[in-house]
Amino acid sequence: MRLTSLFSVCLCLFSQSLLLSQATHADDSILYNRDIRPILTDMCFPCHGPDSASRKGDYRLDRRDDAIGKKVIVPGKPGESEMIRRILTSDANEIMPPPATKKTLTAAQKELLKKWVSIALVVHSTRST
Repeated sequence: MRLTSLFSVCLCLFSQSLLLSQATHADDSILYNRDIRPILTDMCFPCHGPDSASRKGDYRLDRRDDAIGKKVIVPGKPGESEMIRRILTSDANEIMPPPATKKTLTAAQKELLKKWVSIALVVHSTRST
């Protein structure tokens, strides 16, 4: 009887561990439309987006090929990506979004963008478009 109880406890712990692992994995996934696009739309697209009349920079983040072609985003290499360098810098002349916009990225948003460049874009870039 004790062996049966021990087995039941182990099975219960294993099940809880598996459920926790699945929940954590689900939270770790990054979806562009849910997680990244809202940040880019609010913080980046006003100056680096589709509206040529309001575009202030040479970099476009709304078109993947343009962003990658100019190395604004280097898939799998956030350390080589101009966007990541600019959002992480403390230089007021280079930081994005610029202080004049009165917008700032949170630490969580910066980390999410960095993770997206390092993980999600690699997956995306291996697919045919």
